Amino acid sequence: MSIPAASLSLRKYPAIFAVLMVLMMTVIDGTVMNVALPVLASELAVSDSLSVWLITIYQLVITMLLLPMAAIGDRYSYRKVFVAGTLIFTISSLACAAGSSFTSVLIARAFQGIGAAAVMGVNIALTRLIYPREVLGRGLALNAMVIAISTAAGPTLAGVILSLSSWHWLFLINIPFGLAAFFIGKAKLPGNPGYKTATAISKKFDWISAVENMIVFGLIFYALGLFSRGGEIGMGLTLLGVGMMAGMIYVKRQLRIPDPILPVDLFRSRLFSLCICTSVASFIAQNVAMIALPFLFHDRYGFSAIATGLLMTPWSLATMVVSPLAARFVERHHPGKTAAAGMGVYAIGMLLLLLLPSTRVEAWQIAWRMAVCGVGFGMFQTPNNIVMVMATPLKRSGSAGGMQGTARLVGQTLGATMVTLIFAVTSFSISINVCLGVALGFALLAGIFSISRKIRQD
Repeated sequence: MSIPAASLSLRKYPAIFAVLMVLMMTVIDGTVMNVALPVLASELAVSDSLSVWLITIYQLVITMLLLPMAAIGDRYSYRKVFVAGTLIFTISSLACAAGSSFTSVLIARAFQGIGAAAVMGVNIALTRLIYPREVLGRGLALNAMVIAISTAAGPTLAGVILSLSSWHWLFLINIPFGLAAFFIGKAKLPGNPGYKTATAISKKFDWISAVENMIVFGLIFYALGLFSRGGEIGMGLTLLGVGMMAGMIYVKRQLRIPDPILPVDLFRSRLFSLCICTSVASFIAQNVAMIALPFLFHDRYGFSAIATGLLMTPWSLATMVVSPLAARFVERHHPGKTAAAGMGVYAIGMLLLLLLPSTRVEAWQIAWRMAVCGVGFGMFQTPNNIVMVMATPLKRSGSAGGMQGTARLVGQTLGATMVTLIFAVTSFSISINVCLGVALGFALLAGIFSISRKIRQD
């Protein structure tokens, strides 16, 4: 049975625009810095190693605040969290552009992270409220497509801006879009179902849990970041150990309270737990490959930096094309089964890349293999998100979205750490193949989780 076009009212389009616009801004601001960092280090008169904090602080703040922001949205209002986050992100973008010292820009980047965490924490919940249930997949596919476009476009956009103007415009470009999204979101975004001010005020926010969450995720992710950047191993192990001990205390406390920030109550659902495991494994598989492949193209096969960037493009393009098609497909077919098939296709793409000859190859031989990987990830991502979201009650949509974002960050960070460790303990002649083998293994693991999820649902 086809879904009528009228099932998504035209009056909801401004709300969709606001959500997607800010999502795009927050993702791009996480990627443009990779290209802009050398320029900023020179302009702000700091070392390259110190300038990395402009990336680290943004990612770290998002990681620490993602679940607390989602919990605030669940308890009070997704719309209010979104518009507040948009305003904070926009004002802090202006502060970044106005910064005259490394410290001032660094502080502004931390506030950007606060705004981004607020937006990302309630993004899925708002998407669930905007779209009717029967076409929810299309909304999640649009989110995935915007993330893919933003991730791919960020470095190119940074290069264009830096070639035409100063680094300040990397942040100033956010201002008009942020203000537009703020006013549209304030006017058009839906409120929480059954939301009542008196009830919300009577539920005091658990600030102790929020602080515990920030400490645990901050310590663990900073330690993993040290590993992935080849930092001090001793310091990293110490912070990781302290973070894990604090994490055990944190989880025990969350198990005793009725509205936990870390949604341990949702993990009582075997389906939701399998969704999170699937997501973590898939993003490990993706990030390990994404980090290792440029070394394969540039160092082994001798492609230029520009050609290497272009060879990464078929992956993102294929994901962008397939994601909305997968969303329409799962309106009439089982999403769990589709996600498992997607990971199977992705694993085939990894295997094809792994079997490339060791001598120089033509660009087209790489490009179509990268497209296969992108097709597989596009087939997987949206159906997996649909299963995860629909496995949770509507009133817990914020927590589900927060965990989805956290799973993505965990997978990406673990993937980066694994690549660093592999490069450290193996010779270059085999390290890339080992990385691709690890990516293949985690893709198969994600597929197994998906199959298990399908069987249990049956």
